Amino acid sequence: MDAKNAPVLSSRALNRATMERQLLLRRAAVPVGEAVSRLVGLQAQNTRPPYFQLFARLEGFVPAALSALMESREVVRIVTLRSTIHTHTAEDALTLRPLVQPARDRELNMFRSGLTGVDLDRLTSRARELVEERPRTMKELREELFLHWPDADPRALAVAARCRLPLVQVTPRGLWGRSGQVALTTAEHWLDTPPRPAASPDATVLRYLGAFGPASVKDMQMWAGLTRMREVFERLRPRLVTFRDENGVELFDLPDAPRPDPDTPAPPRFLPEFDNILLGHADRTRVIPPAYKGRNGVGNQSYGTVLADGFLAAIWRLDETRDSAVVTVQALGGLDRVTREEITQEAVDMLTVMSPAPGYDVRFGTFVDFGD
Repeated sequence: MDAKNAPVLSSRALNRATMERQLLLRRAAVPVGEAVSRLVGLQAQNTRPPYFQLFARLEGFVPAALSALMESREVVRIVTLRSTIHTHTAEDALTLRPLVQPARDRELNMFRSGLTGVDLDRLTSRARELVEERPRTMKELREELFLHWPDADPRALAVAARCRLPLVQVTPRGLWGRSGQVALTTAEHWLDTPPRPAASPDATVLRYLGAFGPASVKDMQMWAGLTRMREVFERLRPRLVTFRDENGVELFDLPDAPRPDPDTPAPPRFLPEFDNILLGHADRTRVIPPAYKGRNGVGNQSYGTVLADGFLAAIWRLDETRDSAVVTVQALGGLDRVTREEITQEAVDMLTVMSPAPGYDVRFGTFVDFGD
């Protein structure tokens, strides 16, 4: 179908399609590992957000379930999409990491001035020896590499190792309630498996659409941190269906993927900072109303997000002590009485599972001053 004649999907229609695929219209009764795979990983810049992402999506989720998969090395923390840390299944860690290597190479280029005279292949080999001998912190890696290249910038040496090698954060880092400092080894060593070929771009586009579609080429590129993906979409075009958004941008989708009625109810959900659904598109108006653009974070600081009727409606913060847990909700606009009650109940349900504190409270107030 000619793109200009393709059906138009409203922001609300796109919202419901993406909410359905992100398991946010109703909690899904699927195993944790399957959910992590279906979502093509969980953004994990901090250690706790993946747990809250799964609580919002899975029926009967308890944090110990994800921790157990991390301890058994079925899921790992590794830098992949957008050159940021994600929680991935072992298979995705091994195959997505080489797919996005071009993005890591671009990151490395920013540190070239500190690597004058450094043989990167030799550095990669030495760094692999070090982290496979035992997991190393970035400080340890920096100091060891500096012994071999004393004229280089120590930070650039460690960054080069991190960019060139598929380094995972070993446990107890990332375990619920335990965590620890970041220590690194290679994915192959941690998972006791040889390197795998990179995931194919075609298969990755199809998986992306299954979890985030309908979506544009630019959306997918933003999600993956890759460029020049147009030719992949064109190659796949005969297998896909196309739509347009309200601005005329061409959107691609899987023919049989769910696209619920735009009036399908969407219950309130508490999402952590950097949730998948907030970062999966270049055009985020399917989740973030234009009036609230930039209101869920400042600079690199992101706040927890409350979705109401599928869209960003508030931000939230959790304050915990040994005796109590308090969720503070800051509405970005008006919330009617029923919505406030539903948000309160969702917060109580979340605290019951996600906080060990014996007492809890939910408050509506202000904790961030956005200014004018």
